Parts: sequence; C-alpha cells; structure tokens
Amino acid sequence: MSHTTSSASPTSSAPPILEVRDIGKSYGAIRALHTVSASVGVGEVLCVLGDNGAGKSTFIKILAGAHAHTEGELLSYGQSLTFTSPRHALDLGIATVYQDLAVVPLMPVWRNFFLGSEITTGFGPFRFLDVKGMRDITKAELGKMGIDLRDVDQPIGTLSGGERQSVAIARAVYFGAKVVILDEPTAALGVKQSGVVLKYIAQARDRGLGVVFITHNPHHAYPVGDRFLLLKRGTSIGSFVKSEISIEEMTGLMAGGAELASLAHELQRR
Repeated sequence: MSHTTSSASPTSSAPPILEVRDIGKSYGAIRALHTVSASVGVGEVLCVLGDNGAGKSTFIKILAGAHAHTEGELLSYGQSLTFTSPRHALDLGIATVYQDLAVVPLMPVWRNFFLGSEITTGFGPFRFLDVKGMRDITKAELGKMGIDLRDVDQPIGTLSGGERQSVAIARAVYFGAKVVILDEPTAALGVKQSGVVLKYIAQARDRGLGVVFITHNPHHAYPVGDRFLLLKRGTSIGSFVKSEISIEEMTGLMAGGAELASLAHELQRR
C-alpha cells in the first residue's frame, strides 16, 4: 500500500474544481487542522473519513466558507482564494448539505426545493408565486437525478431521511453547484436508506459534479469514492486514489490496526 498527495485527477488533466494544499486552521493556541492536502475534480467523489474529533467539521467549514483557513492554500480551478463567507463559496458553485437539513417539514417538497429562491410571475404589486412552474421544475429535476416522487405536494417531512438528503442534492445541482459537500449524509440512516443516498451521490458524480462526501464509515465511502482522505486528530494519515488502497486497509488505518491487534491479543488471553 502506498499513499499519494498528488492533486492530479485520476480521470483528467484539468485543474481540480476544488483543492487544498497543506491547509490548516487554528483557533488561538488550538490547532484544529494541520497540513491537510486533497482535491476533487469534475465527476469525482472525494471521501473524507475520520472518527469524531478527526477534524472533519473544521475541514467542511473551510471548504464551505464558514471559516477562513489560517495555513496553506485553497484553490478553485487552480486559482488561489480565501472564502469570505458561505455566500462567497456558494457563488463560486460550492454548495454544502449539512446533516441537519435546513428544511421546513410541513411544507411541500417543491416549496422546500425553492426555499429562499422562489419563482414569481407578474410585475410590482401583482407578483405571485409561480406554483405550477416550481412544481414542474422540482419534479423534472428530481427525475433527472433518478428520484421518482409520487407527489411533490407532499410535506417533505413525510419523506425518509435518504429521500430528504437526495432532494437536497438535487436542489444544489439545480441551483448551479459545481461541488456538493455532504456532511455525514448517511450517519443517521439504516442500510437501505444509506443505499438510496449513495445512489444519488453516484448520480451527481455522473452528471459531472465534484462531490465531497464526509463520513466515518468506510463501507459507505468505498463503493462511490474516487479519492480518499483519512483524517486523525486534525492531520492527514493518508491521501489515496482508489487503486492504491483496499477497504480492509482503509478500515485498518482508521481504526488503528496496531491498537486493534493489541486489543484482540489481550482479549484472547482472558
């Protein structure tokens, strides 16, 4: 097993949509993230793995524009930049879907799809919501992602967790995202619903998006991932393309293979 810090895409020589080089973040004397490098290109899934306290949340906040990095470099299409706000990141096509989805459960799916970006018709005081237009677009966009909802008028709260995540992904795609960052989208889901979300991650990748998939579960990451960044205590313990690492090796690195072997040996003696 070897590891790489190369930022060249396994599928393309174009500059990555989003890249970090030796990125870091300090809060006063506390170093939450240190010398982390990774990239995601067009039609790629970058999986960021680590347990609680590994630095995944800080990494997301930097990519999403919520926190500015204090070390290293962040680049989009090869251009170095610093995000000043989440809106700045969004304007550059980087959309973040957080685990606790910002939805209004009692509102219909189509209202949530256009929440804050409603389409209207008419002029001045005679402007009205274009309800039919928004319904039709919602159904069509969900259909493009392979999401077949019986009724976009049903409250979004009646959908399963996997379906709600999928609607959020489709929404980000429709509103022009080039990179979708998914914060532990399968963490609270069972096997079947996790499978639903993984299917739509693959759909987004196949439509040419870059996807940053944050998870602590290598069994969810490996089937859809092209690149893997493993974090532990705020630093990278490896950056791999899929051909360089097996799921068993990844699991061993995350769990601390030597520690597990020592524990197994100890338990056998009892």
